[in-house]
Amino acid sequence: MKKQYFLNANIIDTHNSLNEMGGLIIDENGLIEAIGKKVNKNNIPTREKIIDLQGKYIFPGIIDMRVFVGEPGYEYKENFRTLSNAALSGGVTSVVTMPNTNPIIDNVSIVDFLKRRGRDKSKINIFPTASLTKNLEGTNMTEFGLLQKKGIIAFTDGLKTIQNTRLMSRIMKSAHDLNSLILQHAEDLELSKDGMINDGIISTKLGLQGIPDLAELVIIERDLTLLESIKCRYHISQISSKKSVEIINERKQKAKFTCGVSINNLSLNENDIGDFRTFLKLSPPLRTEEDRISLVEGLNNKIIDVIVSDHKPEDEEQKRLTFSQAATGSSGIETLLPLSLELYHNDSVKLETIIQALTSNPAKILKINKGNLTIGNDADFCIVDINKPWIVKKDKLISKSKNTSIENKKLQGKVTNTFVKGVELFKL
Repeated sequence: MKKQYFLNANIIDTHNSLNEMGGLIIDENGLIEAIGKKVNKNNIPTREKIIDLQGKYIFPGIIDMRVFVGEPGYEYKENFRTLSNAALSGGVTSVVTMPNTNPIIDNVSIVDFLKRRGRDKSKINIFPTASLTKNLEGTNMTEFGLLQKKGIIAFTDGLKTIQNTRLMSRIMKSAHDLNSLILQHAEDLELSKDGMINDGIISTKLGLQGIPDLAELVIIERDLTLLESIKCRYHISQISSKKSVEIINERKQKAKFTCGVSINNLSLNENDIGDFRTFLKLSPPLRTEEDRISLVEGLNNKIIDVIVSDHKPEDEEQKRLTFSQAATGSSGIETLLPLSLELYHNDSVKLETIIQALTSNPAKILKINKGNLTIGNDADFCIVDINKPWIVKKDKLISKSKNTSIENKKLQGKVTNTFVKGVELFKL
């Protein structure tokens, strides 16, 4: 690999408190050699080929902390190859994959298989999670210690909540002893039973069973109460309501934990569902505009730490059903950054705050050396034309499944190039 020189870029790296016009040099091994305003034409040999970015932005490779991949078992929805191609087109270079596969990621032999497949087929960094409980049944814990030694980065039951309080207490104690990270999907099973959208005026109008915000709040309150006594690494995967933001803000004074939000809940509300748009059947559900605004404020005030895509590919047959029968979830890994940039363009959130929630904060929570542009590290980064207008068309999406929640949405900001370990793997 030859050295690569990039000049005249707006560089934002929140891990290193870098926000300046400058350049980037990648060495022969795909590592970052120099970065920032000190990199300019005056200190680059004249014989070298220079790439002038003309004011485009360089961000660290995005880390998506909540991604469902279909492999093994659901390869017809998504596989490691199609996932990595879709991720690269959105500037995502690292993903945390959920264990909801077939078979479920709950034992060492499946982890070995998963790592081999990821290594052979994926172009991006795969950080797999394993389930908290065997077969996602919510009764018996998995072997945290053995799974962690095999490279499991965190434990979660994905779309399911640990309902049993005694079991959750045991899980937290094990997480404390082993320094494991717990990712909890906060939604009480009884309160959300048979629910499809937010419980309110829209659900009544459409005649659909609602999911109250209390379902989320009850689990958050319970877990944070346990966390005050049992200290462990604990992360709430996604929150969706104003009440959740308020209680998290209050409890952050008493316990150490982090939380995330789906870009869908930051950008859309329950009114977008219209007349039974099943592509907007999500978990957690889209809630009111007041809730959405509160989530944006929570991100601004650093109450919310991470933005995720909640990428859950589903084939069209599973979505083009009645609302009650349709599968939950949407594909979103390739629109995560552009949709997040909408919050910057409409003056809702500072650009640095968005990049922090997509890069350095996830890296800090996961304890991985990604999401930064530190000298000597792998050159994982994306180049973004932050003002480029485009329209989301499902037929042009790279993901194997096209179940986007924002079909025909006009966005501003497009990834033009993505690099992993100094190698350009995506070019617009």
